[in-house]
Amino acid sequence: MSAKKKFGVVVYGATGYTGRLVCEYLNKQYGVNGEVTWAMAGRSQEKLVQVRDAMGIPNDVPLVIADADQPATVQAMIESTQVVLTTVGPYQKYGSDLVRLCSELGTDYVDLCGEPAWMHDMIAAHAETAKASGARIVFSCGFDSIPFDLGVHFLQQAAVEKYSQPFSRVKGRVRSMNGTFSGGTLESFRLTIKAAAKNPELIKVLTNPFALTGSFSGPVQPSGMAPVFDQELNSWSAPFVMATINTKNIHRSNVLLAHQYGEDFVYDEMLLTGPGEKGEAMANMVAQDKSMANDPMKPGEGPSKESREAGFYDVLFVGSNDNGDTLMASVKGDKDPGYGSTCKMISESAICLLKRLDIAGGGIWTPASAMGSLLIDRLQDNAGLTFQLER
Repeated sequence: MSAKKKFGVVVYGATGYTGRLVCEYLNKQYGVNGEVTWAMAGRSQEKLVQVRDAMGIPNDVPLVIADADQPATVQAMIESTQVVLTTVGPYQKYGSDLVRLCSELGTDYVDLCGEPAWMHDMIAAHAETAKASGARIVFSCGFDSIPFDLGVHFLQQAAVEKYSQPFSRVKGRVRSMNGTFSGGTLESFRLTIKAAAKNPELIKVLTNPFALTGSFSGPVQPSGMAPVFDQELNSWSAPFVMATINTKNIHRSNVLLAHQYGEDFVYDEMLLTGPGEKGEAMANMVAQDKSMANDPMKPGEGPSKESREAGFYDVLFVGSNDNGDTLMASVKGDKDPGYGSTCKMISESAICLLKRLDIAGGGIWTPASAMGSLLIDRLQDNAGLTFQLER
């Protein structure tokens, strides 16, 4: 960490639902005045004190006032820290100035963004600025898209080690998941739909798997928008709601890693629903589900601690090439994906950047391209994730 920086990590949005969980995790995992110097940031001193007390966080964890309506306070926060960890979403509504300032001031940044149209705009506007300043901007450091982005990276590393070449085809398949969407995620989804209705050009970004890869466009990709039966897995597969963002991040990782997966790489992501008529019926039901658009949950709301603790996820990755070589790998998490696991993933992403100033350079990155195996190791050691080859 630079000697000029007061903090290693500042949690921006510490009084929000997810921000509180991040602070709780950092306190439990890294304590106070230890190897990581971290602080809680938000608009209100009173609310920050209330949250710090309610979460059982010691009084000597610093509080930082940063109010978007007072830009000078946000800039002061950015200048005080090596890494800004922000949970303040929807990012298309609240995040643009933060990314701009971090890019200009050379401060590292991690978020939970699953908003591809906004990410596309931020890359176009600020990637070169971040590259020049040395700021490492890493989007999508939660359930979207770490298990998927790093799962593909893990599988491809195994393929190169065993077969001396990456897989040209990888399937991401959610085998099981127990968890809920956050109010912030739902609000991001609704804002994106509204924006696309007003601006048809956004639809091109949302439907293009290579929307985040600049001038590169690879082969035609499976749409993943209709139920299909997978003979290899003997299961029906249904559209997976997060595939729209995850596939874009994975293709961006490939480009940023100098096409380590190959320029002919094909990836899709779906939800396994099982074999037979029951599996087919479930796949059709999932495909027709429109509940996200009508869910009443608001930003700042989320499940109980009991629900978070009972959550889990299990994602399978199946790789193959033209020679008939195959491997399967899985990524599993031990808590609710949207909260219990996400708060740990974004925290470890911030700590990884903090501790490894030598990885990546300035620019706008994905988790796999910026941190790769280093982050996989941290997640397995600290955050309840497992990455393993199955066959």
